Amino acid sequence: MQASLFLIPVTLGETEHSRVLPEYNREVIVGIKHFVVENIRTARRFLKKTEPSIVIDDLTFYELNKHTSPDDVAGYLAPLSKGESIGVISEAGCPAVADPGADVVAIAQQKGYPVVPLVGPSSLLMAIMASGFNGQSFAFHGYLPIEGNERTALLKKLEGRIYSENQTQLFIETPYRNNKLAEELLRTCRPLTKLCIASDITCEGEYIKTKSIKAWKGKLPDLNKKPTIFLIYK
Repeated sequence: MQASLFLIPVTLGETEHSRVLPEYNREVIVGIKHFVVENIRTARRFLKKTEPSIVIDDLTFYELNKHTSPDDVAGYLAPLSKGESIGVISEAGCPAVADPGADVVAIAQQKGYPVVPLVGPSSLLMAIMASGFNGQSFAFHGYLPIEGNERTALLKKLEGRIYSENQTQLFIETPYRNNKLAEELLRTCRPLTKLCIASDITCEGEYIKTKSIKAWKGKLPDLNKKPTIFLIYK
């Protein structure tokens, strides 16, 4: 197998690997000794669950987060120059999507190293699939501003794009602030604008519902501490 930077998806929660990850991923993982990860502890746990025979102490981990310097990130790719593959693992879902893993991928592309994305769950794509919204044109905005007036203004702007560009708008929030954002959506958006709440995707408590803003009022689920994607469309 050619030495490559493998982008390794992770389950979105306490889901059985066999439900969402193909066997081929396990075959790739057992052949890798170097991993760039968002969190070493959870990465070690994921690898051990993927293949119990893996000897964790034989592996090298490089931590990648928003505080990692570009020089350090470039240094993480050194094994590739020696013909050794590297795996990239995020906290959940697909690495390099709403994830600092994109930084190491960008450098690998600049240096001409092969980059191989493996198949796995993406909460963003799965939410779009299940929403009933436009899957031809959509935009993901990550975390919205925390400051109230700034966030309200942005929500109105994004809602405008639904109607002017026929484009689905997606965003997320820190899980313990989900309920506050949901309430703000009901206060800010037009009554007939549709809101899809996609929570705990692929997990035991999976919840995906689409209703108009008007229909959601008084009927919001408790989203506290539950990974959630919010989508709005017309």
